Amino acid sequence: MVDSNLMQIVEFQHVKPGKGPAFVRTKLKNVRTGSVIEKTFRAGESLERVNIDKREMQYLYRDGSDLVFMDNETYEQINVTPDSVGDLPNYIVESDTAILLMFGSEIVGTELSASVELIITETEPGIQGDRVSGATKPAVLETGLNVQVPLFLETGEKIKVDTRTASYISRA
Repeated sequence: MVDSNLMQIVEFQHVKPGKGPAFVRTKLKNVRTGSVIEKTFRAGESLERVNIDKREMQYLYRDGSDLVFMDNETYEQINVTPDSVGDLPNYIVESDTAILLMFGSEIVGTELSASVELIITETEPGIQGDRVSGATKPAVLETGLNVQVPLFLETGEKIKVDTRTASYISRA
């Protein structure tokens, strides 16, 4: 907690100048708004540490615009707005599990695996003789995510997608 805002440390650097006391330069990201600020702390200054609870939850279904998750331990169901979970709706299908980061009852983030396997629901067919090395075409996945895939992939195939860059990795 910094100035009554929930912040995440993005980057820090400990500086020991030739004269004077040491200090720490930080980049802090506001978890609720996403804004990034730079702040310097003197030696001996302390911050209130916040406990973030990691809960493994199963994605059940969409209820209008909300996503419905079930806690794997208590079997309690919660409705979550898509903007509170970031990019998660692009990478999760029904009955998949996700790790939600909670501060009390508020969702402050998610943890995604490095890659997920999704099925191509729509793409143009590959044309015989179209063998340009490294050429790609657009494809729509089962979650609605659009990615560029190689020309040889067809509708119905399962592929691996990198969740950090939203790009094609390989066939699954």
